[in-house]
Amino acid sequence: MTAPTAPARSARVTGILRHIISCTPATIATTLAVLVVGVVSRGLWEPFVESAGMYTWAYGLPAFDEGRWWTPVTGTFFVVQPLVYIPTLIALGALGALEFFRGTRVALAYFWVGQLFGVFASALLLSVLRLFSEWTWAQEIASTLDVGPSAGALACLAALIGLAPAPWRTRGWMVLLTAVIVAVLVFGTVADLEDIFAVLLILVVDRTLRPQRATVREQRLIAFLGMLAFIAIEVILALVPTDGPFGATEPLSGSFWSTAIDVVVVVVIANGLLQARRWAWVIAIILMSINVLSAIGLALLLPATDALGLDVTEIGTVELEIGTGALSLLMLIYLISVRGAFARHRRTTLGGGAEPTVAEASAMLRQWGGSTLSWMTTWDGNDYLRTSTGIVTFQKRVGTVIALADPLGPAEGRAQSVAEFIHAAEHAGLVPCFFSAGETVRAAVPDTWRSLVVADDTIVDLPGLAFTGKAWNSVRTSMNKAGREDMTFRLPRLADEPWGVRAQLNAISEQWVGDKDLPEMRFTLGTLAEADDPEVRIALAIDPHGTVDGFLSWLPIYGDDGRGMRGWTLDLMRRREGGFGPVMGYLIASSGVAFRDEGAEIMSLSGAPLAHEYPPEASMLAALSARLSDGLEPVYGFQSLHRFKAKFQPRYETLYLLFHDEGDLPRIGAALTRAFLPDATTRQFARAGLELVRGSD
Repeated sequence: MTAPTAPARSARVTGILRHIISCTPATIATTLAVLVVGVVSRGLWEPFVESAGMYTWAYGLPAFDEGRWWTPVTGTFFVVQPLVYIPTLIALGALGALEFFRGTRVALAYFWVGQLFGVFASALLLSVLRLFSEWTWAQEIASTLDVGPSAGALACLAALIGLAPAPWRTRGWMVLLTAVIVAVLVFGTVADLEDIFAVLLILVVDRTLRPQRATVREQRLIAFLGMLAFIAIEVILALVPTDGPFGATEPLSGSFWSTAIDVVVVVVIANGLLQARRWAWVIAIILMSINVLSAIGLALLLPATDALGLDVTEIGTVELEIGTGALSLLMLIYLISVRGAFARHRRTTLGGGAEPTVAEASAMLRQWGGSTLSWMTTWDGNDYLRTSTGIVTFQKRVGTVIALADPLGPAEGRAQSVAEFIHAAEHAGLVPCFFSAGETVRAAVPDTWRSLVVADDTIVDLPGLAFTGKAWNSVRTSMNKAGREDMTFRLPRLADEPWGVRAQLNAISEQWVGDKDLPEMRFTLGTLAEADDPEVRIALAIDPHGTVDGFLSWLPIYGDDGRGMRGWTLDLMRRREGGFGPVMGYLIASSGVAFRDEGAEIMSLSGAPLAHEYPPEASMLAALSARLSDGLEPVYGFQSLHRFKAKFQPRYETLYLLFHDEGDLPRIGAALTRAFLPDATTRQFARAGLELVRGSD
């Protein structure tokens, strides 16, 4: 592929810039207005807050008291300090993004409604709060003027969050609300009040932004963010002088080590809450209760300080402690209300009761059938969840439970099994996903779940199979060459073969594994141990001297409603080095003929991982898959295997990785790596990584 020339790249960049500019005229005009006003007012290099223009153009309760009702508009284009221009211009990027996605009129509406509402609502609140003459913070803030477009920019940011898909929309709201609430409680400036009013307005009036009922995962995430908000407040108080609603603090007024220890402890507890650990929930309840009781004690003690001769400063910042206690009470109520989201102990299995056995899974598979990969659910290393309608096979790796193939059981109950598996995994604090699942499972997972194509199951329909026509030339060539060289094909069971044949198969397999930087892959790829099952067939290619030149293993596919054997799935493919060249094509073609004559309906050549041909609209996913596939090709040859299977003119059925959202992908990736390579060492992973780098150059 020819790389684009420098003029072509320049023209492309120019075209993109023109498109962005044409879509964001309001943002560009607003940004230019802020900069021009900064030059005229000298605010770009001198603090505008100290200039005479602050009285004339700034908004706030004092301006409204004196009748300067125009200031909410004029004050929007000024900035208090030169350094504040940097975050201000960055914040206006939210206006630009919203304008790009939803149009100029919508973006301007959000910006100005949010800005004006924030200014007027905060002024109205302060007009009430200043009636409390003993509240120093309220008196000071009520007499303060402000400038800047932060409220409007945050309103646009809130609207942008509404464009995100679930669950990122809910998570974005959690982060944004946590940030504005902490800012008000810790700093409590007029701008902070304006910002939180603007954000709350968008939350209330825009129906697309209303978060739905929180799932168990989201309940844990809210608890996690709540704990982080508490420790963020403590860190801010330790490093930055503040003067919020609950009192003033000086930086480093307390012990540095005390703060550091608090941070570590709370982060550990927060992570435990995110992982659904019951001990973390219990400790969080205790900490919040201590904070609440401490605040109540100080509140009761405060009126008696004069009578007892106590100095408030010796007790601590009483107002701040009381305010923290109020927040702790809210957190305590929340933790108690979502107590069901935290597991009572660390579970190694899912659900309750006795775990199903392999024999039960096999019996259910024979009775109700399954997908082309379902026999793999009977292999060692798998666990089982019993549902009300069937069985789900899974492996637990690094905090993730990977359900393999489709659930076992009657077809009409598989959607219920999917729902119960997800529920059990999330309540155990684990990340659920489905690997190599078909369209039935994809339709059964929640609408908000994501899907990623992992392979195309290559299926050959056996009735009427005949290797005639130009498309089958290469297959006929393999069959004819095998006939000329007197190759023999047999399709026995491994357990019935003599020691000599079994020894040859072991030698071929060991030679194949020895040539790889990584050990044999597992999970959806079997070994000779799995091929030794009495229900698995072995396809053998034997030369005239009795030497095995190659072999395949075929897994049974059972039909639904007890119809018995429906077909066979290809698993192992091994060949002897230096043996008959087209042995694999000969073995697959001969197996197909034998299965056809036995009355089988289908023959699955299974899927080649990371070798899916993606549609044009999935260009980003295709690029990622191509890089991984190129890197792993020297190790496992997935791409060449995919091309080889195409010679048998199969039809394709898509296999998916189904997962909650993109945030789970790093964990799922690590879990799948361990599932496929449970015996690989760190050194072997490092070597494979070097191959990946070289393959992607």
